[in-house]
Amino acid sequence: MIELCSSDVPVADRFDWWCELTARDLAPTRFTIDSVADFRASARQLELGCLTALVPEFSAVRSVVRNRRLIQRSDPERWVLMLVLAGSYWIEQGRSRARAEAGDMVMYDTSQPFESGVCRGVGSTYSVMLHLPRQAVPVPEQALRRLVARPMPSRTGAGDLMARFLEGLAEQVTVLEPAAADRLESAAIGLATAFLAGLADTECRLPPQTRQQALLQQIKKFVLGNLHDRQLSPTLIAAAHHISVRYLHHLFHEDGQSVGELIRRRRLERCHTELVDPQLINRTVADVGARWGFQDAATFNRAFKAAYGIPPGEHRRLSLPGP
Repeated sequence: MIELCSSDVPVADRFDWWCELTARDLAPTRFTIDSVADFRASARQLELGCLTALVPEFSAVRSVVRNRRLIQRSDPERWVLMLVLAGSYWIEQGRSRARAEAGDMVMYDTSQPFESGVCRGVGSTYSVMLHLPRQAVPVPEQALRRLVARPMPSRTGAGDLMARFLEGLAEQVTVLEPAAADRLESAAIGLATAFLAGLADTECRLPPQTRQQALLQQIKKFVLGNLHDRQLSPTLIAAAHHISVRYLHHLFHEDGQSVGELIRRRRLERCHTELVDPQLINRTVADVGARWGFQDAATFNRAFKAAYGIPPGEHRRLSLPGP
């Protein structure tokens, strides 16, 4: 988690600091403010795998503009879902304009020009934003573009679930550990896809292959985030994604591998790397195997030798420099 606050910067430099920060970590935009002296801003940023959750709070901002010149300069190609937690915010993109009060959700596209800002008479605004890479959301782009800068349901159905998830991220952003945050990636993508597809009325028209590929990618991310768990199994993975074990095996069969092969290969790759890390020389070979989910030393030794041709202890001895 990264936390930044303008109070750590001299008053005269705060506005330039904020502009540089957003251009570097999000997308280049042009800010207009009422007064440099009154400008206040803070941001907490959390990485959820390929996603980014941002919790910004700022005041005295009249408008934020992203034009075609700034898009050509840099474009992260993301959909941004924003839940307003306090204050009032407006955004205009394409031919649509929306005003979002506390509890309202709105979305915008970083690849298209937009203008936004804090509503007049409002001192400051506090929100949470989920930055979704375009390729992570298997919904047609044209359908999603019809949703930008329009009010979104946030108090019923999937909208309520989405809003609660975003609100929870804002509350827990300072205490979530990196491993826990990574495991939230598949949940965030799945929930956002269901929510946006429902709004775009395309859920039933998504090609089965697209849905399967999206699900498979979510499952693989889940596996990578839980390699250390000795209980990781097809049954646990299927339950976590609300599918049957049989369908799970079908997805991996279509992908040309088995669930067990993926788990074993990834675990061995982690062990292979750690065994030759000089900083981990005091960790025994058995400890390295146990850290990455192998039930016992004998099982780890057999699997490692089958994959790399030598036992893990010999791999470490040959790879690390002598005393």
